Amino acid sequence: MVAVEAETRKSDCGVVGSPVVHRGFMMVALFLFWYVLSGRSDAKFLVYGAVTAVVTTMVTYPLLLVPNQSQTRRYFVFGVSPLKGLRYFLWLMYQLVLANIDVLLAVTDQELAIDPKVLKFRFTADNPVASVVLANSITLTPGTVTMDVTSDGIYTIHALTPGAAEGVRSGNFPAHVAWLFDEEDDFLLIDDGSDMEVKEERE
Repeated sequence: MVAVEAETRKSDCGVVGSPVVHRGFMMVALFLFWYVLSGRSDAKFLVYGAVTAVVTTMVTYPLLLVPNQSQTRRYFVFGVSPLKGLRYFLWLMYQLVLANIDVLLAVTDQELAIDPKVLKFRFTADNPVASVVLANSITLTPGTVTMDVTSDGIYTIHALTPGAAEGVRSGNFPAHVAWLFDEEDDFLLIDDGSDMEVKEERE
């Protein structure tokens, strides 16, 4: 038992946040998920569900810790405030609606108001989950696709419409992701896509 506790403390070294809170959150979430699927409230089945949630948490928790680039810290992949997560989700859904309308108006316009551009910006985050969420949020939004993300935080984004390109230039997504993960918002626009216009004019 002492050896297990020592190994647990060793594995928790460098973890950002409280491993106890992380494990507690996982246990509760897994138990509630099990209960919803089973629908059984008998004491025997509740004990089975609780034991299963505890064992699953202890086995899988180390797999849900991702290291930063310097390998000095490890972050729990679900280590964000539930309230912040909900607010970000609602904000993202709102952005999806706006982006859908923008693309719809562009493709139904008589002159087909599509103006593809490739833009680049820099956004660095110590938490690798923040980088993943940012890249996927941009790709999820109609009119923009994350083409590449480098190890030093350079994002290459393809924007289909002027509205989508302006959204990338504004740095709105990096700012919200930085807020969600308590990271510093160091957004810097590197290429606003104007070089693409020059090349098209020369051709």
